[in-house]
Amino acid sequence: MQENQKTSDRMTALSPHTSIITFNVNGLNSPIKRHRVARQIKEQDATICCLQETQLSSNDKYWLRVKGWKTILQANSKQKKPGVAILISDKVDFKIRQVKRDKEGQYIIIKGTFHQEETTLINIYAPNTGAPKFIKQLLTNLKENIKNNTIIVGDLKTPLTSLDRSSRQKINKETVELNEKLKQLDLTDIHRTLHPKTEEYTFFSSAHRTFSRIDHMLGNKARLYKFFKH
Repeated sequence: MQENQKTSDRMTALSPHTSIITFNVNGLNSPIKRHRVARQIKEQDATICCLQETQLSSNDKYWLRVKGWKTILQANSKQKKPGVAILISDKVDFKIRQVKRDKEGQYIIIKGTFHQEETTLINIYAPNTGAPKFIKQLLTNLKENIKNNTIIVGDLKTPLTSLDRSSRQKINKETVELNEKLKQLDLTDIHRTLHPKTEEYTFFSSAHRTFSRIDHMLGNKARLYKFFKH
């Protein structure tokens, strides 16, 4: 995958022995690309992997198989776009109780018991246009699902702060409103919590010659304190 197509955000997210990785894979119909993604998952030694833009059908689940990762959950549209998936390592104790899939393949939600605690994991792939508004509305619709121990990951297509853009453009009104919604839901940008001044980008726009960070991992403040306390 080309660097501007591959967006990865690797962060320890749950405990010193549990980590989440998230990739925008920009389609997995190529065997070569599937092999590369599987190799990266193994190399990162993560326990949960979230994929966006898989462009697969529900019948293509076997294409997501990775040795040591039996649990594979995905949401797909009939047109094979965009498609999201969550892979869970056999090493992790995640007892899934409920799965909600978006018919358009924009998000998937899993609820269950993770290390004996109720946990919700949401993987989102936002559209190319109107992303902040889309995410805000989606979070409003999913409000009842966002409680304690909630983690949201994915390609949100939205730099949440000016520090997430190389051009240092001002954050527009839609993004400001999205950040207000995140605050209302007690969600925090995990990367910014751990690295408040670090400039790291996950996307390059060749048209505008700018870098931005549009892959995000959000979580409840209480959970952040609990799992990032040293």
